[in-house]
Amino acid sequence: MAGTALILGMMMGIVACGANSPSSPEAAGQGNAANALPSAAPGSTAKSDKESATRIVTDEFGEVEIPAHPQRVAGMYLEDYLTALGVTPVVQWYHPSWGKQDYLNLSVPQFDITGSLEALLDQNPDLIIVDGAVDAAKYELYSKIAPTYRLKENILQDSTEILKAVADVMNIPDKADSVLAEYEQKAADGKAKLQQAVGQEKVAVLRLNVADKSIALFGVKNRLTGLIYDQFGLEPIPMAAEMTEYQSALSEEVVPELAADHIIVFPANGTWEDPENQEAYKTLEGPLWKNIPAIQNGNVYKMERSHWQSGAITANSMKLDDLLKYMVK
Repeated sequence: MAGTALILGMMMGIVACGANSPSSPEAAGQGNAANALPSAAPGSTAKSDKESATRIVTDEFGEVEIPAHPQRVAGMYLEDYLTALGVTPVVQWYHPSWGKQDYLNLSVPQFDITGSLEALLDQNPDLIIVDGAVDAAKYELYSKIAPTYRLKENILQDSTEILKAVADVMNIPDKADSVLAEYEQKAADGKAKLQQAVGQEKVAVLRLNVADKSIALFGVKNRLTGLIYDQFGLEPIPMAAEMTEYQSALSEEVVPELAADHIIVFPANGTWEDPENQEAYKTLEGPLWKNIPAIQNGNVYKMERSHWQSGAITANSMKLDDLLKYMVK
């Protein structure tokens, strides 16, 4: 690293998994980052007129000049949207306590957001796109590496609007239109099949929180899984339908009242092969659960946790695939 490097360090924390985090996975956050940033990215070469062209766009913090045709893009926990648009990011978001979006099967370097920004600098991005986990101070740090676009706060709960915004920043808005048209047709077809198969049978979404040995019920307003009700037409259990919070820890007293005909369950971290997750699942085999229809009828579906804990477009499509696989015979 150049001797003129400016050493910057700051906390890069976001709200951990919990109820109301509006951005990035609800089970992870950003930690300490010691950032050594030189005055210019290494390895710069002459660019063509097209590559060097820029344009002005407006993000959450104001106007920013970005490449008109970005070639090396980093999207912090936005890789799902980039890949849906046919763009391979230069790095993949990673957090040691949560992992990464495994379902994307990306073969790119991981960027540990708890570590040094040098790891991102080494990939020489020409554009960085960030979500609500990045405040103004963190935004300035990213901007020292490459032009940085921060998604606007008012779209962070809407996967459709996020996809459109990412496509606009990439200067490929037509691609978003085609991706959305395909997704909406798939959702409509899937909804019809699910309604025919399960009708008004009640569905509950549960997460096993191994760290604190709790089980969370996800409500209809949960940005990660609420779409199975409002887009795919499934019927929530009354308890989930009445929730105003995104999720709620289940107490032993309310377990017998779940009245679920179908239960979707996934671990907060890791895979179903992990011994701690296998042990946590045994809770659903205990006496408090034995009278729940889903348990009695074998309608409990173990899902892969990384796409069920993402609200992005590819993940949502994969959730529908799961539902059709397990519920439509």
